[in-house]
Formats: sequence, C-alpha cells, structure tokens
Amino acid sequence: MAYSSKTDYLFAPNILLFEMASLLNILGLCLWLFLTFQDSKRVVFSQNITRSILYINGSASIATTDENFICATLDWWPPEKCDYGTCSWGNSSLLNLDLSNKILLNAVKAFSPLKIRLGGTLEDKAIYQNADNPQPCNDFVNSIEMFGFTEGCLPMSRWDKLNNFFKLAGAEVIFSLNALYERSIDSGNNAIGPWNSSNAEYLIRYTVRKKYNIYGWELGNELSGIGVGASVAVDQYASDIINLQKIVQNVYRDFKIKPLILGPGGFFDAGWFSKFISESSNSLQVVTHHIYNLGPGVDDHLIDKILDPSYLDGGSQPFINLQQILKSSGTSTKAWVGEAGGAYNSGRNLVTNTFVFSFWYLDQLGMSSSYDTKTYCRQTLTGGNYGLLNTTTFVPNPDYYSALLWHRLMGRNVLATNLTAIQKLRAYAHCSKHSPGITVLLINLDANTTVQVGVAVQKAIVSNNTSITPMQFQSRKWKFSFHRSMREEYHLTPKDGYIQSQTMLLNGKVLAVDSSGTIPPLEPKRVKASDPITVAPFSIVFVQIPYFNVPACK
Repeated sequence: MAYSSKTDYLFAPNILLFEMASLLNILGLCLWLFLTFQDSKRVVFSQNITRSILYINGSASIATTDENFICATLDWWPPEKCDYGTCSWGNSSLLNLDLSNKILLNAVKAFSPLKIRLGGTLEDKAIYQNADNPQPCNDFVNSIEMFGFTEGCLPMSRWDKLNNFFKLAGAEVIFSLNALYERSIDSGNNAIGPWNSSNAEYLIRYTVRKKYNIYGWELGNELSGIGVGASVAVDQYASDIINLQKIVQNVYRDFKIKPLILGPGGFFDAGWFSKFISESSNSLQVVTHHIYNLGPGVDDHLIDKILDPSYLDGGSQPFINLQQILKSSGTSTKAWVGEAGGAYNSGRNLVTNTFVFSFWYLDQLGMSSSYDTKTYCRQTLTGGNYGLLNTTTFVPNPDYYSALLWHRLMGRNVLATNLTAIQKLRAYAHCSKHSPGITVLLINLDANTTVQVGVAVQKAIVSNNTSITPMQFQSRKWKFSFHRSMREEYHLTPKDGYIQSQTMLLNGKVLAVDSSGTIPPLEPKRVKASDPITVAPFSIVFVQIPYFNVPACK
C-alpha cells in the first residue's frame, strides 16, 4: 500500500528505542527522542528477537464489514457421515443437536448476536414436513445415491425447537433452502428444469406464521459452476433466485424489514459468478461463496500450508476477484463467505480443531474483510473436525475464542496496513468496535522469533481532536500524557507451546468453561503506551489502542 508521506505518521515511542537510526532517516526526528527513552530496560536483545514497524493509514477505511462479521454454520450431516474411515459428526446436525446443553447456549449467547447459517450438502435433499400434504418424515440414511444419503426430512416440531433455541440464544439465522427439490439430474450431473419452490414456500409461510425471525434465505449449496455432485446452469440459477425473491417479497409484504436473499453458496468461479450477479442483481442482496483452500482433510501437509505466508497470501485471490466483479457490475449486492472450513471432507482431527488453525482462521478473517467481505461463516459451530465447539462436549476449541475476540474488538471499518521486513508476521487493523482508537491483530507464524512491533499511524488524532505531528510530540505536556496512556493486549498462545493443543491460553491463563458451562471472561492486560508490542513465537495478539484516533474511525 502506498502512502503519501512517511512524515504524516505519528509513531508510538516504543519503536524508537530499537529502530532509532532508521527512524531518524525516515522521519528526520531530533535526538531528544532517543534520550527520552534511553533508560528503558524492557527490550532484551537476542538473536531470536527482531523488530518491525506496522504502518497504519488512518485517513480513510479501505473496506467495511457488517457490524456482526462473525458467523458459524450448522450442517445436516447425520452420525453416519464418515471421511477417510473416521466418523466425526456425532449428534451435531441441526436435526439431532442437543439444544438443552448449557455450554452450547452460552457459547452462542456470548456473541449477542451470532449469525448462524443452517445449510450444507444434504440441504438439497431435505424435505420440509408439510401438514397440508402429510407424508412420512424420515431421517437421512446411507445409500449409493447422490451425496451418499437418501432424502431426509425436517419435522416442523424440530423447526419449532430450533427457532426457540435461536431466540433464546440471540442468534441471527440464515437458512439455506432445498434447490434440488423434485428436480431430476441428468447423466452429466446437471439439474434439469426450474426450481420447484413449493416446499420451500411452505416452510417460509410456516416460519412467518409462527413469528420466527429469519435474517436471510439462501438457495442451494455448492451447485454453482461445475458444482459438487450436481450443478445448476447459471441462467437457471439466476431465474430461481428471482423466484425466491418474489416469494419472500410476497410472504413478508407487511414487514418493514425483510430477510436477505442469498446465493449461490458455492465455490468461486469468476465467469459463472459474474453472469449470475448480472442476471440476478435486482433480486440478490448477498452473493455467497465457500472457502476450502487448504485441500482435503486427509492431507498430511495442512500445517505446513497454514504456516506458509505465501500459501496464505494465495487465499486472497477469490476475494480480490469477487470484489472487482461487484464493483464493475454497479450492483448493491454484497459479498459473504457463506461457508469456510479450510480443509474439506470434515477437516482433520488435531489440526483444524486446535490452536494452529487459528493462524489460518484469523488470517482469513483479516484478509476477507480487507476486500469488503461483509460476513464470514465458519464451518462449523459444531460438527466435523473443524467446529468452533467440540462435537461431543460443546467445550470451545481455540478458534471459538479467536472468533469471540474478533467479534468483540474489531469494528466495521478496515484500515490499510504495511508491515516492514517480517515475512512470518501477519498484521491487520480495524477501528475498534466499542471504544475509541484502533485494534490491531498480529499473527506470528515463526516458531523461534519474537517480534517487537512499533506502530506508526497516519493522520493520528489525540482524544481532544488535535492532530499531532512528530515535532509537536516534543511537547513535555503531551509526552507526559502519552506515558500515562495505556493500551489493552490479548496474547493467545497454545498450552505448553504445542500448536496442536486444543487448549488456548489468554495472557498465560487457560481458557476453559466452568462447571456451570459459563464461557470464561476474556480479560486483557494493560500495557504502557511506551512499551513495545511483543509478539512471542507461534502466538496471536489483539491490541486495542485507544490513544490513536484517526479520521477513518469517526
């Protein structure tokens, strides 16, 4: 990212201790800055310690997210769903999930609200029980049919229980509808003819009659492009979305705020998505795509990919391309990641449910938000080997706490960042969510190197709205005020330093639910503004900096 001038930046003094020579060249600052901080003994010089400057452009945001960016999914898979000889889903389906579990309820409540997308492969073989046309409401059963299971049924009694739970938990529900209902599939796995919307319309009308709140209705799962198991031609898919929009507009005609229309919930294909958005834009509020860029869960090199900055960088391409398509189309349609588990076929035990996966997950959150993604739905809330919660006990996995910290700290406005010299340090910055200033996310992928980070912010403003230039920083009164300033830091590390641990530490303390199933408080440590931000090897740090107010965050 190019900036107008390095001299536009306000530097936190911690960086000046160990980068004095270079900063004097960059900023032309006076020697007094060095003398001011020469008595500091907080930096321990070592061959395993390196320094970096994080430049943040505070003049304007580069993108915005929804207020509630974090989303998680619940899937349809029954216990018999197995991958590579391992059956990892248990009773995590929206059909059999234990809705009375206190940990599950508290985990969702902690977000206030959490978006939850109900969907997945078997949604397109689901039938919604219809009291006007009573038929047996059977479970999904293993078969040689498409997707490996027979059709299955959602009883309305279960839909009632789910909605009662979501209301109690304060969730915002996105339901993905059965796009293949009563459709035949030809020998090329192509769906024939238009969508039969009758069953979906029954569910929508029932939902409104019962006064259940639905945030959005999505159509289909991974049927775009070449599809997974089956596909729908782009012209037909756009026509089906228009049909869904008409149904929703009619059923919700007396509602001031209507549910969003989302689709196609598939893997990004530039040509297909471009045409789909063009042909359905007047009916489509959200275009959704799925992310499994690490490959199959059986891959023995998943951790190598997660720790490779170049591999992580490659994950930006779908976000870049989709952002360009939306901009060029002139549409008001917004982009969401509708499902993202990283490694497909249920993830990998002791990788995608451990600390190391937070490197990938948080990097995805930071990267996607930088390209104007509004919401990011993690596969799954619980279920498979990539759940935010343990499939059996609902005890939070490390990524749950990573998601909760993001939700509480990272605001809507995304700021441009530029990090000097450190390849394995990832950095993202947003306006803070519920407090003044900015929040920085730092991810250290290096096993051996501690990084001490100084922050330089363009167009920084102090709390009295007076801009501070480097020369004005010489003011004794302002220096005293700055020394008294504090920031809040949240250091995330794995138990015993083992990145495949399923236990996460916050500022050195184990994060664990108590005997009543209560989610632990996420308490920061307060740090002087004059101290460097120290990012330990294989760690993650959120830093809430209230003394750097910028125009982008007004």
